[in-house]
Parts: sequence; structure tokens; C-alpha cells
Amino acid sequence: MGATGGLPVLLANLGDVRTVVIGGGTVAEGKVVQMLESNAHITLISPELTPKLAELVQMGEIEYIERQYQTGDLANAFMVIGATDDRAVNAAVWDEAKGRNILCNVVDDPPHCNFYAVSVVRQGELTIGISTNGVAPALANRIRKRFEREFGPEYAEFLEIMRERRPIIAERLPSFNVRRDLWYRIVDTDVLDLLRAGKRDEAITLIDSMIDVHCQAAEVSGCPSPSSV
Repeated sequence: MGATGGLPVLLANLGDVRTVVIGGGTVAEGKVVQMLESNAHITLISPELTPKLAELVQMGEIEYIERQYQTGDLANAFMVIGATDDRAVNAAVWDEAKGRNILCNVVDDPPHCNFYAVSVVRQGELTIGISTNGVAPALANRIRKRFEREFGPEYAEFLEIMRERRPIIAERLPSFNVRRDLWYRIVDTDVLDLLRAGKRDEAITLIDSMIDVHCQAAEVSGCPSPSSV
């Protein structure tokens, strides 16, 4: 762990809370687009907007307040991103956020951040976050591109299949330790290679047969078959 440390987390249900973005330039645009992928409820405050942000406002994707930031704008906010080119404004945003115990990220200003927006790779339910604690975002982007090549759509397909079978596994195998063993056994097969090769039916047959064999070995009976999914 580096000098600043950090606790990696994945924030969920952002549509239920208020996220504020201060600034309407290209940097703010990038942050807004990224957060919209997580269904965030965004209030954007800025006297001007990029064409893309203006389009998002027109579509009703974000709430827009057309003026400069004012103290008090962070009331009832869960987190805020300061993305202006005015250091005084960014500092004021940080001060208010700190006073209200709000998560705050002032872009390209690590001392005025208590969270960082990581570089993300997504494949369906799979999310991989890469962070350099704000020291070298370019390195995080390079690693992201490498991971995008390595983790293809077969991972999303695998998780889609397993999401359907997860409740059946939980019902047929009440023991957590036994379920965990099954999950590792499935992941360690060539199921991802089969999906990568477009052999979805073979992958499903392999997964379902492993579930049945594992349940039989655990002497579990009278539960639904995976084929009923």
C-alpha cells in the first residue's frame, strides 16, 4: 500500500442519492458520462456546457443549474466532483464537502480528494477498477486497455449464466463451504474457453453437470434441476 493508502469499494444504488458535479467542460463531461453508466442521479452546476453535456441535459439525463457554484449547493449531496479550472472554486467545493462529510473529488488535485474515480473495465456483471491513487491516471488508462483485450465478452456471458443458477445452487447446497468449492471448480474448468469459442450450449451442459455431480456428492436431493432455469 502506498503512502496515501485507500479502501477500494464499488458504490451501488447511486440513483437513490444526489451526486453533484461542479463544472461544464470536457473534464466534467468525462466524469458525468462515466457516472451515468452507474445510473447516478447527477446535478450539474456550471454557467456553460460542452455540446455533449448540453445534449444530456436536453435528454433529461442530468439535472442542470445554469450558474456558478455557490456555498450551499452541496446540501443533501452524497458526493461531489469539482471539475472547474478555477482553483478557488475547487477549494471552496472541497471545504463545503469536508464540512458536510460528503465524498469529494477535485479533479487532478489529490490533496482535495477523499475518493478517486478509477479507470474501469466492464463486461456485464464483471467490473474491474484500476487506480493509481491519482498519481498517474495515464498508467491506469494503459492498464485498462490491456485488460479490455484480456477480459472479453465471454466473462459477461459466464456471469449471466451463473446469475441464473446462483439461487438453485444456494437451494441445493445450503453449506457455504460446499457452494464455494463448487464455484471454484466451475471457474477452474475450460468453461470460459468454450464461451470464447461460441460454444454456449456446451458450456451450459458442463456447468449444469458439475452442479448435479457436486450436489449428489453432498447427498443433497429433492431440489430443482439446473435445466429448469
